[in-house]
Amino acid sequence: MTDCLFCKIVSGEVPAKIVRESPGAVAFRDINPQAPTHVLVIPRAHHPTAAELAAADPATLAEVLTEAHQVAVDEGIAETGYRIVFNTGAQAGQTVFHVHAHVLGGRGLNWPPG
Repeated sequence: MTDCLFCKIVSGEVPAKIVRESPGAVAFRDINPQAPTHVLVIPRAHHPTAAELAAADPATLAEVLTEAHQVAVDEGIAETGYRIVFNTGAQAGQTVFHVHAHVLGGRGLNWPPG
């Protein structure tokens, strides 16, 4: 999509602090981190929500989750614990409609969030 911020990050039009790349996914630091580790993992192909990605391409959804775990390993938070969050829809807080997983960790993450 020509006006999608995350598609522009994938294409290199918009800079981002890339931490991992795989054939189907890109991981980069969130510009407004909510935890010491806050990385977004996105599919290279545009899918608006997690539900739409799951229906259209379950293998890519699995790749996004695999990359999210590898981010946690690389960031040193896999053993202590981390959270993977998909906000799906505006009411859930999704602001960029290109599916993305938030990988959060590096501090205690109480539930419920907020």
